[in-house]
Amino acid sequence: MEVRDRILEAALGLLAESGAHQLTQPKVSKAAGVRQGHLTYYFPTRADLLQAVAQYSIGKLVGQLAHDHPATPAAVAQGIAAGSTDKRRVRVMLGLVAAADRDPAIRKRMRGFITKLREQMAPAHEAGGLKTDPESIAFFHSVTIGCAVLQLARDNAGARAEAQAVLRRAAAVISKDHP
Repeated sequence: MEVRDRILEAALGLLAESGAHQLTQPKVSKAAGVRQGHLTYYFPTRADLLQAVAQYSIGKLVGQLAHDHPATPAAVAQGIAAGSTDKRRVRVMLGLVAAADRDPAIRKRMRGFITKLREQMAPAHEAGGLKTDPESIAFFHSVTIGCAVLQLARDNAGARAEAQAVLRRAAAVISKDHP
């Protein structure tokens, strides 16, 4: 595994354990087994690291969805629900949102990240029989984020089941077969 990926995997692990507020460059470099200079070479700031972790995590989810070739709206919803129960992804996103609230430069980067993420969602939507217009993708993305945050806050089987049901409903609403 290359150094950059080791750093990102280590950051994901730390996020899962303790959340974004505990994610520091010294802790990540130690967990990745690299000098802090290596980490700052790839990610000069904490915001750079958080954004890269978010992109890496989402990229893994999108790749997994594409590999699984979901054939129905319910399968897309199920795959995304499973991915959105990953505490690391949710914590990264919440950390980025908090950072963007304090820093206009991060907010600008988040706009680009969200645009790119929604572009990456389109093939999974298409393969799963969902509409791919910007409004439908924004709707599904927003519902997914809401479900993920509420699921993280409650962190129990009932919350996971509710998130899956809500995402199946959202997928049905934007299904190509739905009027």
